[in-house]
Amino acid sequence: MTARFAGKVALVTGGGTGIGRAVARALAREGAAVAVAGRSGAPLDETVRLVEAAGGRALAVPTDVTRPDDLERLVARTVDHHGGLDVAVNAAGIFTATGPVGDVDAQEWERLVAVNLTGLLFSMRYEIGWMRANGGGVIVNISSNLGAHRRRPGIGAYVATKAAVSALTRNAALDHIGDGIRINSVSPGAVDTPMSLRPGETPEDRAARLATQVPIGRVGGLDEVTAAVLYLASPEAAFAVGTDLVLDGGVAA
Repeated sequence: MTARFAGKVALVTGGGTGIGRAVARALAREGAAVAVAGRSGAPLDETVRLVEAAGGRALAVPTDVTRPDDLERLVARTVDHHGGLDVAVNAAGIFTATGPVGDVDAQEWERLVAVNLTGLLFSMRYEIGWMRANGGGVIVNISSNLGAHRRRPGIGAYVATKAAVSALTRNAALDHIGDGIRINSVSPGAVDTPMSLRPGETPEDRAARLATQVPIGRVGGLDEVTAAVLYLASPEAAFAVGTDLVLDGGVAA
């Protein structure tokens, strides 16, 4: 294992579960001091425990990404505790407001937009604010292959927010590369997390379903997504600006 992030400080929203937790652990394994953010304290504490058990350094910062004040405090707390901010990975997101567009509930829509889009915008706003004043940095946003790359009946609201994430990421990349801040995104397909399980579905059921729906014939591994995120966050990707890297086993090809 290399130490590409030795001496670096990384912040991960959505760091209590799924992709966010996996990314936080991977960054710590490669030398970064990490701060993890999410709404629930217990999952964040478990992420910290896992990082520290492997010899890394981590900080849990309970955060509601729908509250800009929380996001401003998250960046300040990360900097105060770890001494800076070099890498931010914005993985917070929800999958809700399912059903035909004509039946979308107003409150579910507002919550979806608040977390997936407005929360991302203000996460970047405060991350960029610190990085711009302190020599630059790297931001990787977690989007989805559903959105800019493909659509599916019954999830139009979610698709709209993730298409917006991909577009916002690219525009932010253009806005801030002159400030020394590289911004990119990763757009996974079905990954081995609870979010890819349909109601009542077991992992075995999911495997059978995806064997015929995904050209590669399987669900994506968390390690495959984290490898892509860490690549984009590393100096090896120094020429990648506004990239939206699709990892979905060929579904959107």
